[in-house]
Amino acid sequence: MNWRAIYAIYYFEMARAWRTVMQSIISPVISTSLYFVVFGAAIGSRIQQVDNVSYGAYIVPGLIMLTLLTQSIANASFGIYFPRFAGTIYEILSAPISFIEITVAYVGAAATKSILIGLIMLATASLFVPLQIQHPVWMVGFLVLTAVTFSLFGFIIGIWADGFEKLQLVPLLIVTPLTFLGGAFYSIDMLPPFWRGVSLFNPVVYLISGFRWSFFGQSDVGVEISLAMTLVFLAICLTAVWYVFKTGYRLKA
Repeated sequence: MNWRAIYAIYYFEMARAWRTVMQSIISPVISTSLYFVVFGAAIGSRIQQVDNVSYGAYIVPGLIMLTLLTQSIANASFGIYFPRFAGTIYEILSAPISFIEITVAYVGAAATKSILIGLIMLATASLFVPLQIQHPVWMVGFLVLTAVTFSLFGFIIGIWADGFEKLQLVPLLIVTPLTFLGGAFYSIDMLPPFWRGVSLFNPVVYLISGFRWSFFGQSDVGVEISLAMTLVFLAICLTAVWYVFKTGYRLKA
């Protein structure tokens, strides 16, 4: 494993994040604060509790997961797309570094930034509502696993995209709507039976449910199922990345 090459790419990506700290870190935190003002104060005053948890606290895992998914995809997709756009990707591909090391570097940097934002959001949320994390180890595990999985997904999008507008296509039209419909701000048990059944086909439901269980010890679906679904999606993303580098899809053309 060429750790020097991994560190060089990782350091470059992290340095870019600090140069754009306003949109990389501060902007998501401000957006989260606004969510708490709108949903926690306005709607929370009318919905006192959900599953014996105050509504303000109940939406915290969903908000963190919403930002974690979108930021992981955005960080990883732009990180690999820009070298393709600038033409510097060929220097990386011709260097003595394997596709595994390239993936580890770019995905690791994107996941690190997303995890950092998630932890900052968690600290921000504690200023608005009292939080008690019943399973902190599971919480960190789901946070890291989700960040890595969707950073891989964003890495794939960055390779697939042939224009800057396509980088936002999947997050805006697919991921964000699925997150809002995946129980980020409500329990799917509150839905009619038919729509609850439909919601179970939404993969984001399992991510949010497992993450929420680590906070409150209760969830819409079993934590084992949530973990299994996350690992399945991770395996799919790893297979897709392997195929991309094996065939040179959109990299060697």
